[in-house]
Amino acid sequence: MQVINPPLATKKTYTLEKHGDVRIDPYYWMRERENQEVIDYLEEENAYTASMMEPSKALEETLFSEMRSRIKEDDESVPYRRNGYWYYTRYEEGKEYPVYCRKKESLTAPEEVLLDANKEAEGYEYFAVGAMVISDDNQLLAFAVDTVGRRIYEIKVKDLKTGQPIGNTLKETVGNCCWAADNKTLLYTTQDKETLRPNKVWKHQLDTEQQEDQLLFEETDEKFTLQIHRTKSRRYIFINSGSTTSSEIHYVEAETPAQELKVFLPREEKHEYQVEHFEDKFYILTNWQATNFRLMEAPIHATEKEDWTEVIAHRGDVLLEGIEVFKDYMVLEERIGGLTHLRIKHWSDGEEHYLDFGEATYSAWISVNYDFDTKILRYGYNSLTTPRSTFDYHMGSRHKELLKQQPVLGGFSSEDYQAERIHATAADGTQIPISLVYKKGFEKHGHAPMYLTAYGSYGYSYDPYFSVVRLSLLDRGFVFAIAHVRGGEEMGRPWYEDGKLLHKQNTFTDFIACTEHLIAEGYSSPDRIVANGGSAGGLLVGAVINMRPELYKAVVADVPFVDVVTTMLDESIPLTVGEYEEWGNPNDPAYYFYMKSYSPYDQVKAQNYPNLLVTSGLHDSQVQYWEPTKWVAKLRELKTDNNLLLLKTNMSAGHGGASGRFETLREIAFEFAFILMILGME
Repeated sequence: MQVINPPLATKKTYTLEKHGDVRIDPYYWMRERENQEVIDYLEEENAYTASMMEPSKALEETLFSEMRSRIKEDDESVPYRRNGYWYYTRYEEGKEYPVYCRKKESLTAPEEVLLDANKEAEGYEYFAVGAMVISDDNQLLAFAVDTVGRRIYEIKVKDLKTGQPIGNTLKETVGNCCWAADNKTLLYTTQDKETLRPNKVWKHQLDTEQQEDQLLFEETDEKFTLQIHRTKSRRYIFINSGSTTSSEIHYVEAETPAQELKVFLPREEKHEYQVEHFEDKFYILTNWQATNFRLMEAPIHATEKEDWTEVIAHRGDVLLEGIEVFKDYMVLEERIGGLTHLRIKHWSDGEEHYLDFGEATYSAWISVNYDFDTKILRYGYNSLTTPRSTFDYHMGSRHKELLKQQPVLGGFSSEDYQAERIHATAADGTQIPISLVYKKGFEKHGHAPMYLTAYGSYGYSYDPYFSVVRLSLLDRGFVFAIAHVRGGEEMGRPWYEDGKLLHKQNTFTDFIACTEHLIAEGYSSPDRIVANGGSAGGLLVGAVINMRPELYKAVVADVPFVDVVTTMLDESIPLTVGEYEEWGNPNDPAYYFYMKSYSPYDQVKAQNYPNLLVTSGLHDSQVQYWEPTKWVAKLRELKTDNNLLLLKTNMSAGHGGASGRFETLREIAFEFAFILMILGME
């Protein structure tokens, strides 16, 4: 094997000063995307990574083959009914992308292919489909595609009668669009070209050029982004303008898109709301005087707060997350004790009940339910041991019908695995849930390899889920663990509030407490634990290894957000201003110095670090490629150990990595090969 020395990045002094604090950043130059020196450095790092991983190439191929062999390649989703058609998605053997299809009226009718993503993707290294929306007359398909990975989409329209494109391609959009009821007006969003913030809604007529499109709405507050959608009733088009902590909805009737927009309720600081329409009322999910949200109703002609009536009261121990409205029933998605519960409520008599899922740790969600006049709820379910499943629930008879469970080939049986939910005690006494899964027969002797992951930001709840690829670790004796740290919303809205802004350190110390608890209970030991986090979860593991590097044998940081202070001071970078409500505004000294105290890049020091695999995407619009690149360069310069430090940059993708289903498996196989190599389990 040819030995390649680790790349040593050129240092170019760059001084950053704020609030009297001076930071010297020798790798600031790496943000020059068009500079060939930057590209050359990334290629050097990729070559070094490939060289160091060469001994594990056979293992990587074994893992890839294992993962692929468990997938039913010619698979098909459960059809759902909408406006006289049954819609479904299918995969063909050996192909990377889905085929989107429908059948008219009956599942025995001839298949109509709406879009074959495999054909659309020909000639592109990266390909992703965004929104796909059908006109009310069922004859037109508008679909969005991204061929770079930067989440900048083109929207095309296809005539479903002829199968041919119609009208003009809409360039540089967000990929979010919806039809008005006239079957010729398409509303779509575009973003600010510099920050990529979705900030404008346009109205496009099929027979016109894009430059003739009418600007319908512009969001001027840099903390807010836009999204548009049709209500389930199809009567209204909503323009949702939202920041991390507040909401505002404008709307227009879909039958008359030329009308002037109405505002549902003007934005207020720290007031978040979402709206659904049913018959002569709007239903409002709101945190107005309700930390964990409550449900209100208002007549469609009067939407001010004084016109609201409470339907579901606020509860301190229940987070109300979503609603689904039917003719005879309402379904509530609630989070209780860290787990999602589905609550069925009858409109006429108020009778209600909860679905029983029967497992200690799981994920459940309201699925696709376009029909109003039905007594059937379509919902999804999975757990750490149960593959993804689709159910129809007959709300009147309470009969549960399994329509499909994700097929897992190769002799898989959920009975071979065990899941549990335990708790660690944080530094301030808070009980932090941990979800675990392992193969039956596991013994807590402290020597088992462990894969420990978390996220802990934006109020995103990291729910337990089934993973086919994870079986390659579990079958090799791994314990897989999710630490439900603060910063998520697993335990309600206060769980999120206690892990953001000037409470962000709780996220990191919670993760450390979970690690220490797992060690103390004999699940694993520091020389056998691999920590993982992606994006803001990469910030988590980056901060943790500055604080307690000795707790982990290795860390996999995927597209990590690690240069917090510099990024949050640069308003030209996508997402920055909108992130102030999550991390704080560093133009305020209190937030600046607090951020600096945990920012992984700023806190790198001369000490031993675990083995590290860091991934990045050159076209990443969420975490710019230079953040992980700079972090690796600084770690190489300062770390005092001989542990492996690898940077792998996908030169043709963005935040989500590779786009095809098999290319995605290859990326996972690479990461798993790294882990097994580090743990000596090749």
